[in-house]
Amino acid sequence: MNKTEKINYLRALCAEVGLMARNTGEFIRKEVDQLQHSQVETKSLHNFVTYVDKAAEEQLVNKLQQLLPEAGFIVEENTIEEQDKEYKWIVDPLDGTTNFIHRVPVFSISIALMHHKEIVLAVVYEINHDECFSAVKDGGAFLNNEPIKVSEAATVHESLLATGFPYYDYSRLEQYMDLFTWCLRNSHGVRRLGSAAVDLAYVACGRFDGFYEYSLSPWDVAAGSLLVQEAGGKVTDFSGGDHFVFGREIMATNHKIADELLAKVKEAFKG
Repeated sequence: MNKTEKINYLRALCAEVGLMARNTGEFIRKEVDQLQHSQVETKSLHNFVTYVDKAAEEQLVNKLQQLLPEAGFIVEENTIEEQDKEYKWIVDPLDGTTNFIHRVPVFSISIALMHHKEIVLAVVYEINHDECFSAVKDGGAFLNNEPIKVSEAATVHESLLATGFPYYDYSRLEQYMDLFTWCLRNSHGVRRLGSAAVDLAYVACGRFDGFYEYSLSPWDVAAGSLLVQEAGGKVTDFSGGDHFVFGREIMATNHKIADELLAKVKEAFKG
């Protein structure tokens, strides 16, 4: 198929994925007040999972298998084995589990479709505000079907930034705090929502001007990175390269502040 046909095919697929995310999001929303502390499991240091994460992932995997039977999966909760396929779904059924456990209303569903090594479809559904962010490769980015663009802030000084605090990997904590301190002193402020997928979606729609974090997994960033790119932003790793989906570090900006912020990131994390 030609480029236009491919975009139209992906948009139709994306609409179906968005509907799946909304339906699963409704299930998650109903479970917020049902969760008991005894039902929270610990996967590793400060890394939690609940029956809601697992059930949501099972729902999504089953529906995505029906939608695109030839695709494999990369999923957070291991409800299906990873397979080496041309297409792969990258799924986080509940990004912001700690928020969910504590009833802090910022958590999301993140779904991306990867073709070989390229992300070609993205959906991030912020459950509490019923906001469905979506994008397909070369097809633009949208919020509840309305086009979105990154902000116009020209400098970090004019920007509101977002980050995520390390919660188990403290190997780069000193460098991180140096960068965090610089950002606090030289911007409108730094926010930490607790869901990287939402952070990236907010960069895509211009609420944040930039975002950076390390020790992230593919399911945290795959969908959000395409949202930012299709909204006109720039996404890199901490070296300025493109190894951000699997490289465990990401910087996303409105493009205009990319060079300035990246210079500070490189300075903080050099060596």
